[in-house]
Amino acid sequence: MSNNLSSEYLLDVRGLKKWFPVAGSHGRKHVKAVEDVSLNIRPGETLSVVGESGCGKSTLARLIMRLIEPSEGSILFNGDDITKLSRERMRKQRRNIQIVFQDPYASLNPRQRVHDMLGEPLLIHHLADRRQARERAVELLGMVGLGIDSMNKFPHEFSGGQRQRLCIARALAVEPKLIICDECVSALDVSIQAQIINLLMRLQKQLNLTLLFISHDLRVVRHISDRVIVMYLGRVLEQAPKDVMFRSPAHPYTKALLSAVPIPDPKFEKKRIILMGDIPSPINSPSGCKFRTRCYQAKETCAASEPELLPIAPEHYCRCPYWDLAKEESK
Repeated sequence: MSNNLSSEYLLDVRGLKKWFPVAGSHGRKHVKAVEDVSLNIRPGETLSVVGESGCGKSTLARLIMRLIEPSEGSILFNGDDITKLSRERMRKQRRNIQIVFQDPYASLNPRQRVHDMLGEPLLIHHLADRRQARERAVELLGMVGLGIDSMNKFPHEFSGGQRQRLCIARALAVEPKLIICDECVSALDVSIQAQIINLLMRLQKQLNLTLLFISHDLRVVRHISDRVIVMYLGRVLEQAPKDVMFRSPAHPYTKALLSAVPIPDPKFEKKRIILMGDIPSPINSPSGCKFRTRCYQAKETCAASEPELLPIAPEHYCRCPYWDLAKEESK
């Protein structure tokens, strides 16, 4: 992917790595949570990141927020590398990048009333006085489908879906350009998931938001995304526009993930690809291709060297030299 297109993108991540030292190893062993991840998002776009638990999705989100510091790589937001910003400049920039976490109850202060939790970001960033913050809180509640009667309530007085609406309202308070949704519907009932997804899509269109949507639910991803990235063991294995990814996946891992998505038709028989074994340890990952120990079409050469993420079609990238075999098997 070109390094000269940053002006086209709101977010441009390049060669991002995060290694956590293993306790007691004296720096000799590391958990390689994120390995050489590059991605970009255009303004107003929704980019989804999918993969099994432990693949590095949430670590990636926290790196982009700079809640944790990267081991290597750059994160360009609006053309500025935020990994090089001072604490004060990053504090100002963070207004433009907000996050909605998976567990809405854990991410809300149980001792704060709604008007305080929605007004606090405005006061921190000096965007309003207390009266204006309260007026903005009323406006935000209306935007996410909650009434003014919610203003004096505490988080425990709301349902799970309502709490997530509050988290979305809090993220919107400072008018961000990018919202990271880290498994923001996975803890909710299916009917409530649909409401929250539709709310996000409506707000995105209304406010011209850019979304980085992290999920393991491919049905949700198909509904909300413009482009999709598939991660495994801290690496990007495939990246493509949504329609291309779901119509003609190239990587064997992507094919296996899509084969597990249920089809709501009892007469339709779908060929399921069962992956054997568990995800290898990110401390001692396999040589060569990291997916080869579970791959149904692995060859001896896959252990020799790790394949590169290369373009196979316009905007379609794949980290597998035998991707054409996977496409043949999908027909």
